[in-house]
Amino acid sequence: MPFLGSLLYFELTPRFFPEEVIKAKLLAISIITIFIPIVFFFLLKNLGKVTSMSLSKVEERKWPLFFFAILTLMVLNQILDRYNYPEIYFYFLGILGADIIAYLFTLFRIKISLHMMGLAGFTMFLIAFSRYFHINLILATSGLLIALGLTASSRLYFKAHTNLELILGIIAGILPQLLFFYYWL
Repeated sequence: MPFLGSLLYFELTPRFFPEEVIKAKLLAISIITIFIPIVFFFLLKNLGKVTSMSLSKVEERKWPLFFFAILTLMVLNQILDRYNYPEIYFYFLGILGADIIAYLFTLFRIKISLHMMGLAGFTMFLIAFSRYFHINLILATSGLLIALGLTASSRLYFKAHTNLELILGIIAGILPQLLFFYYWL
């Protein structure tokens, strides 16, 4: 979701950025938020810290969430700055907030839906982006809301989560994005 939000931002923002800068930022964000976490997951799997990609046990979620928080801080400190890219900067700050919320829940042995957290956060960013720049993104927003419903249904169908875990995931995704939207203005 972080990469999709970045792609959306650089494609739809009315601000001008040179093509080389966009490509460099997207490449760096994709490496840090997609490729490095995949390598880290395989490292954790080889060390026996995780058993499967689904991270079904609460204890298995601690290391990946902690590591992703560090990677998100890296994106915030090294790739994006608040003044040139304020919207995407606060989107990543919201991602960091959601990640910290999910990590705190794991400390209390509560599992929340990371799928719902990511999708809900991305949906909230899309709504805020649309509102801030006065761009009509109703079809994309509708598609994401349908994806949220389908994802929630599939997580319930496969008994991966309870209703409460899905709701907590949605709240954990939406709340930081909603709080940081105030700082865009």
